[in-house]
Amino acid sequence: MNLTTLLIRLCLLPLLAFSPAYADADFLDVRTSLDRDRSGKRGDPKDKYFHESTFHSHYDGRFAQKEVSADVRLDHLTALIRTFLSTMADLGAETWIMHGTLLGWWWNEKILPWDSDLDVQVTERTMGFLAKYYNMTEYRYTIGNALNDEEPVSRSYLLEINPHYTIRGTEDYLNVIDARWIDTENGLFIDISTVRVDHEERKKGREGALMCKDKHTYLEKDIFPLREGIFEGITVKIPYEYEWLLEEEYGAGSMAVTEFEGHKFSSTSKLWEPIPGWVRPPKRRPTRKRPPP
Repeated sequence: MNLTTLLIRLCLLPLLAFSPAYADADFLDVRTSLDRDRSGKRGDPKDKYFHESTFHSHYDGRFAQKEVSADVRLDHLTALIRTFLSTMADLGAETWIMHGTLLGWWWNEKILPWDSDLDVQVTERTMGFLAKYYNMTEYRYTIGNALNDEEPVSRSYLLEINPHYTIRGTEDYLNVIDARWIDTENGLFIDISTVRVDHEERKKGREGALMCKDKHTYLEKDIFPLREGIFEGITVKIPYEYEWLLEEEYGAGSMAVTEFEGHKFSSTSKLWEPIPGWVRPPKRRPTRKRPPP
């Protein structure tokens, strides 16, 4: 039984509603079954809200003690995006995919097999709505077991809003992610970023200027009106000028090169298939120049 083909919605109403978090939602507030906080909180700057795990930057260490094995990671990410999109649709919260997630959609409407996180965006109005009514709410889904033919399992997802989302400028570099949708079983998450009106650029005459705290900039006509598509078997919104946005961010080669990260795109199966025997090359160490005599 495959997780990607059996995703049954059990309940979309919040099962647990916590008080809004105006400071860090720490380990003791949100832990599930772990007895140790593996987030990077102790080593992070004090004004940073989200603390990624000490073992990998794409995991929340409050919910995980190690990486998910590569053979099931895509199944967990698929459940993550499907539950998120389904929940947002029920809440009436408009969202769209972006960055590497959008690139995966462009190739074959699937998550890129080497990805370990997902990216979506919302408007400032939508983020305010989620922060006011749904911050720190947990949603439980019944999901098919990816590893065998046992009965579907129940899994919970947490919607957590960064209280710093109200700070609009790019100077708040510690909090460029405005919210996350987190798998409370393994710590994998979706980054949720807010697209805001760029008042300064509009004053300079740049019509329809938009910005994110991560320093990405857009025009309204690049994103709106949103198009509809299918991603991992569920309806999804995508930005209007999706090809132009992908080329600007990743280069034209991102939509042309068919070998990447140990995978080759098959024109027959329309899948990124593993290249047999591929081994990741070691990282090059920077060479030090000898000081002048």
